[in-house]
Amino acid sequence: MNATGAAGGPPGREEDSDFPARTAPRCGGLAELDARVARCRACPRLVAWREHIGAHPRAAFRDWEYWARPVPGFGPPDAALAVVGLAPAAHGGNRTGRMFTGDASGDFLFAALHAVGLASQPTARHRGDGLELYGVRVTAAVHCAPPENKPTPAERRTCRPWLAAEVALLGPGLRAVVALGAFAWHALLPVLGEAGWPLPRPRPAFGHGVELPLPAAGRRQGLYVLGSYHPSQRNTFTGLLTPEMLKDLLTRAAVRAGLTA
Repeated sequence: MNATGAAGGPPGREEDSDFPARTAPRCGGLAELDARVARCRACPRLVAWREHIGAHPRAAFRDWEYWARPVPGFGPPDAALAVVGLAPAAHGGNRTGRMFTGDASGDFLFAALHAVGLASQPTARHRGDGLELYGVRVTAAVHCAPPENKPTPAERRTCRPWLAAEVALLGPGLRAVVALGAFAWHALLPVLGEAGWPLPRPRPAFGHGVELPLPAAGRRQGLYVLGSYHPSQRNTFTGLLTPEMLKDLLTRAAVRAGLTA
């Protein structure tokens, strides 16, 4: 791959299937990447669904103008810890335009981040609510809300260049990554391998609390990859993931990232 993208040509149109692969490597910073992500129309099924939801809001949100576009990552550009989720929720991030904002999964996640000192407040309601993250960037394997919260493997592959560019732009300060759920785990590991970190063979299976230390290689310093159950309502309502479990894991990730002693 060269500086002009996967195919060596211009970025192309937002609706082209290779728009992420052509565009993401050209971005010179996270602000530019976020702006490009928000323009992407590479997956027709996801475009149709996110816009359909935006045109048919829930009764509780009928006064909202839905974002109804791909949702960029959120957090400081020098974050030492990244948290990677599955995809925006139809009436959460797809409505508010910010990752994990406006839904129950986000309430669970940000409450835990706040409890361990990585967020300024325990709630996330909308983009102007004053929420700040400390040393953490929250993103997702897929940037558009998918039907039934289930992106296809092909959609994950199409979106992967955005995640790869985000990891690259976070640079050498990135020390740890938390994958929320198996989908994010399986999206993240190929990105890290392609970025130069040596992955063990066979690749470790996903599980809550799994920790994968990746050794330094070339200009890449060592990186810790941690797995957590996704804070979906199905997982939290059944007790598969409790607040204490998530707080404990995020505390460990913060230590690995050098954000706390």
